[in-house]
Formats: sequence, C-alpha cells, structure tokens
Amino acid sequence: QVQLVESGGGLVQAGGSLRLSCAASGRTFSSYVMCWFRQAPGQERDFVAAVPWVGRTYYADSVKGRFTISRDNAKNTAYLQMNSLKPEDTAVYYCAARRSASVEYESWGQGTQGTVSS
Repeated sequence: QVQLVESGGGLVQAGGSLRLSCAASGRTFSSYVMCWFRQAPGQERDFVAAVPWVGRTYYADSVKGRFTISRDNAKNTAYLQMNSLKPEDTAVYYCAARRSASVEYESWGQGTQGTVSS
C-alpha cells in the first residue's frame, strides 16, 4: 500500500493557477492509477482526473481544457496543474491511488485546500 501526501494548495484569484503535488511512498508506484478528487463545502467528493502508469488521462467535464494531470514515475509523484481557475473550483483536493485492475481506492492523502477568490 502506498502512503500519499499532497502539497501545493493555496489562495489564488480567479483566472490564476495552482499546481498540486502528490508524493507517494512505497516501491510499487507503477502499479497504481493516480487520481485527484475534490470536495467543496457541503458537497460530495467528486472525481477530477486520473492518470495511469501508461496510457490516456481522464478528466471530469468541469475541468477539461483547464486542468492537466501528470506523473513523474522516477519521483513517485503525481501532479495536478490547474489553470484558468474559477471560484467554483474552491475545494479540498485529495490525491488517491488504486490498483490498475481494481475499482477500489486503496490510499488517500490528507487533502490540500485550494481557494479561488472572485
């Protein structure tokens, strides 16, 4: 099982950018699909993006064209580059990992707050 630690949240004005990082411990990083979720106040936790070891990336419709998920397998780190941010992007962002052959998320990070002011 991997341990996940997010960083990079903060406060930014609308139209600005944030880059989130998710550092994973463990030797089997390549076995995991890395994902980002977010949870706004009073809302459910929603899928944002996913990146497998190899292959295509996946995005929620609400972030397509603005967010980019990536991973650096040599550094055991996943990233979420968020551009053209909107106030409705304000949320706690969570990193999660699941095995490629599983639909269950094995590990979650503690979350990092991203706040977009209007």
